[in-house]
Amino acid sequence: MIAPRVTPPTPAVPAPRSAVLILVGILLVALNLRAAITSLGALLDEVTTGLHLSGTVAGVITTLPALAFAAFGAFTPWLARRFSPARILVGAMGLLAVGQLLRAVSGSPWTFVLTSAIALAGIAIANVLLPVLVKEHFPHRSGLMTGVYSMTLILGTTTASAASVPIAHAFGDWRAGLGIWALLAAVAVLPWLGPALRRKPRSTGGTAPATARVRPARTRLGWAMAIYFGAQSLSGYATMGWLAKMFRDAAFTPTDAGLLLAGVTAVGVPFALLMPTLAGKLRDLRPLVLLMSAAMIASYLGLALAPHAGALAWVALLAFGQAAFPLALAMIGMRARTGEGVVALSAFAQSTGYLIAALGPLLVGVLHELTGGWQLPLGFLIAAAVVQAFAGLAAARPRYLEDEAGLVNDVRPRVTGVEVRTGRAAATGS
Repeated sequence: MIAPRVTPPTPAVPAPRSAVLILVGILLVALNLRAAITSLGALLDEVTTGLHLSGTVAGVITTLPALAFAAFGAFTPWLARRFSPARILVGAMGLLAVGQLLRAVSGSPWTFVLTSAIALAGIAIANVLLPVLVKEHFPHRSGLMTGVYSMTLILGTTTASAASVPIAHAFGDWRAGLGIWALLAAVAVLPWLGPALRRKPRSTGGTAPATARVRPARTRLGWAMAIYFGAQSLSGYATMGWLAKMFRDAAFTPTDAGLLLAGVTAVGVPFALLMPTLAGKLRDLRPLVLLMSAAMIASYLGLALAPHAGALAWVALLAFGQAAFPLALAMIGMRARTGEGVVALSAFAQSTGYLIAALGPLLVGVLHELTGGWQLPLGFLIAAAVVQAFAGLAAARPRYLEDEAGLVNDVRPRVTGVEVRTGRAAATGS
């Protein structure tokens, strides 16, 4: 049986005015992708006291983001086959705004968990969709735009973490420190309302080529990307959860430990901006993959052997190593020819990857509790970095998801941008 042919569509290049609006929309969505998580992390003690959360419920809440990203991210391709990305983003940011608002006024622990899950569902869907929009609307600058929105994501993460407690203190209630971020999500809806309400113009002739369903789970590339994304996310979640504690146990004051943790984010900003652009210009990504994994391993070894004396060096190395996150986002767009391929690979890599990542903070905490030290937990993180390196080498080898899945039966030149036509809707229409 002859495999169905997938013809990469002509790149959609928006008009300058439209491109500016789309870029603003992407960046506003990116600002929201971690604010709901880090604002809660900053106020977790106050929330635990205010809602009388048990240790079990508090544990569920801290693990919920990765689990929600895995579950709801996998649902996104189904949405993308039925609705335009603009409509999906309006719904996603709407879920995020409503979920954050409702959890801020919640009076019971499990209502708080449920409304948090609603908010996280919106983030999970947007997580998957942004690489597709970048590749479609900015086909010749996808690396730069991936870096810009990765940097914006980090800015939103840091701002919510730093500002939530002062906002709560200013209003005299932790609920204000959580609920204020619903406004940011509501603002992110605005640039997408016009495209979401616009009707797709009828075709004047011809028919669009049929698009075969892309299944990354049946390809080696799909699993390589998922494991690479998961291993680097595992390190990121473990760092957010435990690095400050490691530094406090190494005789740093709580304030200094917090500053060192913030330093990982601050030092990582330029790497987040430059890494996708650099990846787009290199013919071979394997040196980048190895260099970042080596930096993470060196950082973990340093934290195990001399956490106090070399703290600044370990922070800098870890910040560089965690630039694997924007690299992974860039690689998702580089490893598929079509819009459906990008959204399928993005959904599979992120949903499976975040499921892997959920184990990170949990296992680090268990190993620390069992041993009373940080050598074994750091050994576990070193092992994860080694797995990341091998998976990254496999994902970095130049090839395309559709080719590996047997959906393209002729040789075609590389396509740097796509017009997303999944199901009934184009990305720029309804």
